[in-house]
Amino acid sequence: MRGIQAVLDGVVGEMSHWEAGSDLSRFNRAAPGSWQQLPPAFSRVLAAALKVAGASDGAFDPAMGALADLWGFGPSGPRAGVPDAKTITAALGGSVEHAPALLRARRTGPAQLDFSGIAKGYGVDAVAGHLLAQGHEDFLVEVGGELRGAGVKPDGQPWWVELEAPPGSKVTPARVALHGLSVATSGDYRRWFEHGGRRYSHTLDPRTGRPIDNGVASVSVLHTDCMMADAWATALAVLGPEGMVLAEREGLAVRMLVGGEEWLSSAFEAMLD
Repeated sequence: MRGIQAVLDGVVGEMSHWEAGSDLSRFNRAAPGSWQQLPPAFSRVLAAALKVAGASDGAFDPAMGALADLWGFGPSGPRAGVPDAKTITAALGGSVEHAPALLRARRTGPAQLDFSGIAKGYGVDAVAGHLLAQGHEDFLVEVGGELRGAGVKPDGQPWWVELEAPPGSKVTPARVALHGLSVATSGDYRRWFEHGGRRYSHTLDPRTGRPIDNGVASVSVLHTDCMMADAWATALAVLGPEGMVLAEREGLAVRMLVGGEEWLSSAFEAMLD
């Protein structure tokens, strides 16, 4: 257990935007335009995040820290009211440039890194890697609702897990066997606030700077790497039903709940056969 806790503490120490002393927080405090050296794992996660950002045409963006804080979902805590268009536009300014071969990155303008949409998944992968290195072949790892399974249970059964769905959902529950697979779920019911009679989701659209309002209740993605499942679940939640075209192009196993409807990618359906 101490080894597992050390792995998780390492992830927090590098990638948490809630910890003032983390590598990510120090990066965000650095002067814009100055290159900052990154720990190898940090650089790997940033590279993966930017890859999903590019593939999704900006529906996922690891440089949304200022925007998340503006809407009250960051370290500064809840804010009163809703930000105006000018303030939102200002928070969207800048980007993050990454030189993975040199293990360094820099931010331009007010861009702030936020790994909330990918770090939990990476934490699951990191713990799984630790267990494998210790000779463990059968396990189920869970961090903040994201899971990865390997091998089988003591009774020989696979690691069956029920995919998370919004409270009160009438869609038939789905169960999947995590045998060398990970699953991550993004849902607008997890965190939100209400203002002026309207509900605002914590899932923000990097393209508009505003909470999503596309009817998506949840998105679950199955992938060999939990880090990628985590990032893609967020990106597809932002894209909504139109994101299923991208899921097909990328060969992703996706289950999306929109209102009372269930959307499944062909890769997901193949796993049910």
